[in-house]
Amino acid sequence: MTRREPLNRERVLDAALELADREGLEGLSMRRLAKSLGVEAMSLYNHVSNKADILDGIAERVFSQVERPDPALPWQEQVRAAALAMYQAFSRHPVVPLALATDQSNPTSARALEPIDGLVGALFEAGFDDLGAWRALGAVNSLVMGSLLLSTGGFTGGQQQHAGAANVSAYIREMDPDRLPHFSRLLRMTREQGVRPAADFEHALDMLISGLVAEAATLRPA
Repeated sequence: MTRREPLNRERVLDAALELADREGLEGLSMRRLAKSLGVEAMSLYNHVSNKADILDGIAERVFSQVERPDPALPWQEQVRAAALAMYQAFSRHPVVPLALATDQSNPTSARALEPIDGLVGALFEAGFDDLGAWRALGAVNSLVMGSLLLSTGGFTGGQQQHAGAANVSAYIREMDPDRLPHFSRLLRMTREQGVRPAADFEHALDMLISGLVAEAATLRPA
C-alpha cells in the first residue's frame, strides 16, 4: 500500500496555488482544494484558517520567488531589476496580483514584503524622502499591476493571452475610423505587428525610471 504524504501547510499551499493557477480565484474553494489533496475539507483547517489565509499564503509564496537585486548596483538598476522580477513572478501566477488588486489578499509577513523593502531601500538611496519614496513605489506597483492586467486577459484569460489582442478585432469591426482616427490607427498597428507584453512592460519601466532619475536629480544640492 502506498503511504500517503502527511498533510501540512506547505503542501496545502502548493496545491492551492496549482489549483488557483488552473481554475482561477473562483475555482479555489476549500472543497475543491481538499479533493485535489485526497482529504476531507475539515482536515484543511488544521493547517489554514480560511480562504483568505490561503490567498495570503500563496501570495507570500510568489513574493518569495521575486529575486532581490544586488544592492551594489546603482539605485535605478535596482529599481528596474526589482520591478522586472515582480512582473515575471506575478505573470507566472496571475491569480496572485488579482487577489492583491481586489483586496482579497494582503500578506504582511516579512517573507512577502522583503522584495518591496528592497525596492524602497533603492528609492531612499536615490535621495527620495518618505513621501517621495511612497509615491515612487506606488508608480512602480501601478505599472507592474496595470501591465499584468493588460497582458493576462484581465487576469482571467489564459496566461499567454493578451487582453488587448483578444479585443482588437472586435474593436476594429465596431470602430468608426472617421470619428476615432488616432485610436483606429493604433489598433491596426497592433493587429498587424502583434502585441509583446513583456517588451511593452520593459519599455514602460524604462520610461518610468527615466522620470524617477530626473526627479531624483532635483533632490540633490546643486
